[in-house]
Amino acid sequence: MTQLVWDAVGAKKYETGVDHGVLYIPTSGVYNNGVAWNGLVTVTESPSGAESNKQYADNIMYLNLFSAELFEGTIEAFTYPDEFQQFDGISLPSPGVSVAQQNRGFFGLSYRTKVGNDSAGMDAGYKLHLVYGLQASPSEKAFSSVNDSPEAITFSWDCSSTPVPVTGLKPTSILTIDSTVVDPTKLATLTNLLYGVSGNPQLPTPDAVIAIFTTGVTVVDMGLFANQPSYVSGTHIITLPAVTGVVWTINGVVKTAGAQPALTVGQVATVRALPASTAYVLSGDTDWVFDY
Repeated sequence: MTQLVWDAVGAKKYETGVDHGVLYIPTSGVYNNGVAWNGLVTVTESPSGAESNKQYADNIMYLNLFSAELFEGTIEAFTYPDEFQQFDGISLPSPGVSVAQQNRGFFGLSYRTKVGNDSAGMDAGYKLHLVYGLQASPSEKAFSSVNDSPEAITFSWDCSSTPVPVTGLKPTSILTIDSTVVDPTKLATLTNLLYGVSGNPQLPTPDAVIAIFTTGVTVVDMGLFANQPSYVSGTHIITLPAVTGVVWTINGVVKTAGAQPALTVGQVATVRALPASTAYVLSGDTDWVFDY
């Protein structure tokens, strides 16, 4: 048995900071449109639930049940992307005109925290935090007079979440990836998707993220012309290319690759590309709309 050693060189780890925030806007439940979130000050993760509920019988504690665990958090920032306003209950009927107290949709978020140690300082690595199904609650905004000690206003939002499915595990709202542990090549595959190195920035599903680091995934570049559907206005025919790892739907119905029946007058066709399995991740645009 190896003898325990405390405070070995490089073993004094800590986490600090927050950066590389990205807001993900979902389309039909798929987080396929990401925008940079500048000015993050703090992201506070506040899990709740998992409370003990003891049951008694035969004059003893018979069993101990735990309530469902929930994920909640708070985002504080100096600013926010314009695209976030729709998730803050704000509608923009005209540029520069904001109408508050509107419906609040779901969004995704990713951000990094730095991992440091006593030998590499704050540059030992980082952790990626991927959060799904968030909704922001109304928050207080305090505007004060400029004085001899000016401070920039910070905005803050309390967020709750709805967990998303994970194959073989309970639904979850957050995944965390430690760059000091995972394979760098696989990590690069994930960050390329998150930050839009090729195609639109996107937040892969938990199943897809797990597959990247376990079985591995193939990234299909939907930005390639050859991988995109085509439409001939003269014949009104949509043609879906045969692309390995891609399943096509038109108006929510799965379709076989090839030429489709011609559109009729007034018909609108929403074409969507979906990954055939968790072994594939699609980068770039995955939705097209054609009409006659």
